Amino acid sequence: EDVVVSINRVSKTVKGGRRMRFAALVVVGDKKGRVGFGMGKAAEVPDAIRKATEAAQKNVFNVNLVDNYRTVPHPVKVKHLSSTVFLAPAAPGTGVIAGGAVRAILELAGVSDVLSKVIGSRTSVNVVYATLTALKELRTVNEIAKLRGKKVAEVR
Repeated sequence: EDVVVSINRVSKTVKGGRRMRFAALVVVGDKKGRVGFGMGKAAEVPDAIRKATEAAQKNVFNVNLVDNYRTVPHPVKVKHLSSTVFLAPAAPGTGVIAGGAVRAILELAGVSDVLSKVIGSRTSVNVVYATLTALKELRTVNEIAKLRGKKVAEVR
């Protein structure tokens, strides 16, 4: 599935006036822990969305989620330029407490219970970058135990 997060009209000033183009930001995901995003620019909106979708499908990665209920394994805070995104695990039944770009990404990643907050700039491109970086930084208890060469019980 894909979601258009934002469409932005951009212009280039040339000798004859302004050249209008459209920049689209698209997030794709399968709601099973795989998500990616892409940006595309074109003279027409549908072309920009198509380009962004193609770019997004090339940038898909796996997200580490807690299996028993679909949430993030631990709190994470990531800054990208002037946007900071905070994600925290939530109890089952909480839902996705997020807005705009963060909600679109988390829902397409298959997260069903999470708390989030965007701090600083809410520019959608920066928020998307920060959210995806936060999802890439997530580590499960099993991964950390394997890295340290210990059993899961010792890590906890």
